[in-house]
Amino acid sequence: MKKSIATFCLFLIGILAAQAQTADEVIRKHIAAAGGMDSWKNIISMKRTGSINLGGKEVPVAFTVLKGKGCRMDMTIGGMANYMIITPTKGWTYFPIQGQQKAEALPDEQLKEQQDQLEVADDPLIDYEARGYKVAYLGKDDVEGTECFKLKATSREGKETTLYLDVTTCNLIRAVEKSKANGKEQESTTNYSNFQKLPEGIVVAMSQDGDDGAITFKSVDINKPVDEHIFSPDEVKK
Repeated sequence: MKKSIATFCLFLIGILAAQAQTADEVIRKHIAAAGGMDSWKNIISMKRTGSINLGGKEVPVAFTVLKGKGCRMDMTIGGMANYMIITPTKGWTYFPIQGQQKAEALPDEQLKEQQDQLEVADDPLIDYEARGYKVAYLGKDDVEGTECFKLKATSREGKETTLYLDVTTCNLIRAVEKSKANGKEQESTTNYSNFQKLPEGIVVAMSQDGDDGAITFKSVDINKPVDEHIFSPDEVKK
């Protein structure tokens, strides 16, 4: 009986070791496809500008990130400026299209969920260990006819994201994220495409199709100076 238990334990250890090795191998290939960690570690700020399709109408949108300091999303609809701001300690939304009269603070739970936006890479696998993610390999799966490696990334806050990497290119083509809002668990899916290598060496998806609409980026500015005042509500800056 003892021998059987020992044999079973060795079997389990072998499976876990194989899974860890597979996850490490897939992540290494993915990071190489994304431009390599040396290139990503040189990125301090990123501003992506483009448009989001809302009900068939193209709406200007911009995302500005200063690593570890702040993230701001700006969207102009019908001439009205709307925005969301995330910092390490505070966050705000201001969406007059939804009837908001002034910027409103994000609830602590939602702010905690949004902390990964303070990274220039919205890909959890980029520098995942330093960012506190644990990654598990879940085998292979199919995404609309494309064979993919399937991994689960869990943040230090406990947020889970299932990632699908094209087995041929190792590009991240889909992310399914579980989050909480008002005490309820929600699931959102984002598909990534139109990958381009920037002069700085990193590879980014210029198209994202998510639950809130399809975004097409027209430009990406890397390491341009960012005024940290943009990470405060507009009425505070005035």
